[in-house]
Amino acid sequence: MGLLDKLKNKLGSTPAAITAIPGRLYAPLAGTLVPIEEIPDEVISQGILGQGCGIQPDNGKVVSPVDGVVSGIAQTLHAVGVTTAEGAELLIHVGVDTVEMNGEGFEVAVKAGQHVVCGQLLLTFDLATIEQAGHPTVTTFVVTNADEFAEVTVTTGLHVNAGQEIGSFCK
Repeated sequence: MGLLDKLKNKLGSTPAAITAIPGRLYAPLAGTLVPIEEIPDEVISQGILGQGCGIQPDNGKVVSPVDGVVSGIAQTLHAVGVTTAEGAELLIHVGVDTVEMNGEGFEVAVKAGQHVVCGQLLLTFDLATIEQAGHPTVTTFVVTNADEFAEVTVTTGLHVNAGQEIGSFCK
């Protein structure tokens, strides 16, 4: 078994190359999509950070949900922002209150300002470390500037693979 096969076994399969369609949103990780209202964080669940959904993760691998530019990485490595050419500002925030972990169990694979393509690895995290720290692992995926778009839609209630289309946004 080669190194790539070992990595795939550890982190789950790598999504095939994804041809991202502008205005479409793709799952940043494999798992079950949950309504934003069910995320156990008052600010997020009320939509204050933006419109989107939660994802109860199957593994600790986060990929870019769009083609874009990494607009920010939390100092504690638990969250990353990506901005699309159309101006949608996306936030992927792993777990709830994971800022308290100070980066323990997280590893970032990109840098702020870096161009990324849909399906490209952004960060990895250890589910067990988050659970042992007493934090929910549900990951927030929102369009933080949703008010600048006529419509933002995200499907919930499905189990998805990383890179699977789950929603859209339009001006």
